[in-house]
Amino acid sequence: MPPWLMRALLLVVWVVTLAALAWWLFVQLQGLLLLLLISLFLALALEPAVNWLHRHRWPRGLATGAVMLVAFGVLVLFLTVLGSMLVGQVVAFVSELPRMTRSLLGWINSTFNTNFSPTTLLSELTSVSGLAEEYASELAGNVVGAGSTVLTLLFNGLTVALFTFYLCADGPRFRRTICSVLPPRTQREVLRAWEIAVDKTGGYIYSRALLALICAVAHYVLLVALDIPFAFALALWMGVLSQFIPTVGTYIGGALPVLVALLSGLWPAVWVLVFITVYQQFENYVLQPRITARTLDMHPAVAFGSVLAGAAILGAPGALLALPAGASLQTFLSFYIRRYEVAEHPLLDGGEHEVDEVADDGPSPADLSGATPQAPASVPDSERAEQE
Repeated sequence: MPPWLMRALLLVVWVVTLAALAWWLFVQLQGLLLLLLISLFLALALEPAVNWLHRHRWPRGLATGAVMLVAFGVLVLFLTVLGSMLVGQVVAFVSELPRMTRSLLGWINSTFNTNFSPTTLLSELTSVSGLAEEYASELAGNVVGAGSTVLTLLFNGLTVALFTFYLCADGPRFRRTICSVLPPRTQREVLRAWEIAVDKTGGYIYSRALLALICAVAHYVLLVALDIPFAFALALWMGVLSQFIPTVGTYIGGALPVLVALLSGLWPAVWVLVFITVYQQFENYVLQPRITARTLDMHPAVAFGSVLAGAAILGAPGALLALPAGASLQTFLSFYIRRYEVAEHPLLDGGEHEVDEVADDGPSPADLSGATPQAPASVPDSERAEQE
């Protein structure tokens, strides 16, 4: 047996053992690592505002607490308004359901010469509602499971808030600690990547918040003009979902205002649908390029694919982290990707411009043969002086 074989076998055993131990630790600490990742994302998003307050002579801990308190207040306001809207709207929808059902069946029977019975359909709806009530009573009976779920969510929320506070308040010290174990050149690269992440993540949050505010105000004015109930809650729902869920968020958020408008009649729902479609085009071609040009320069298809990939990897948190992470990675790689001038071609401009001809007589034999043209011979200094 060769003398190196035993050392190679021992090395393989050690590598496999360490890999298995690392995987076991990763599986055991997966929940904690996800909470740390969410906390890091929130700290990157809040750091621009904290830095701005710190430059205006606020202590960094106090600035971090103030920014987190404002963000928490906005979240509580959104959930409170949304919860009240959902409860009131469900009650109104249930009370209006028999009348809407009779009206819809009457229109179907008169239009298509059918003979559907409202009594049969209402009995089916009653049986479905009975199943829903039975399922709800079963859920309500499991008080212990619901209480443990609430406690787990509360504990996870407090953990994220604590890590976010320390990562943001002690951000400079944390980065200094990381850079102290790295060589100088690696330090510069790490700090550059960190700066890009802060800029992209914070810019993404603030630009989306501004777009959500504009969208909510525009839809609130429309809903008030049409006398749609719960106008403020519906406009807030539309603004948040349309901005923080790319591509399809507008249609998911717009479905609820259209359904609520149906309670007031067909034409209000049509006007809401038309306004949502027109506003979406106005936002895509006018507002969004101007507001997010410097914060999140990503193609909509790439952004939607990033969200799907993040959701497949980490679930709902991954969908939220995908866009700023993708924008940060794209900007960081742009420093190291070498780009070249692109030749004119119809495939590159959609056929709007024709390729300019180099010469009327066609390509030269050197071009056809692929030979590189020779540079002119250099003129000696003595002959150049005589020519001058």
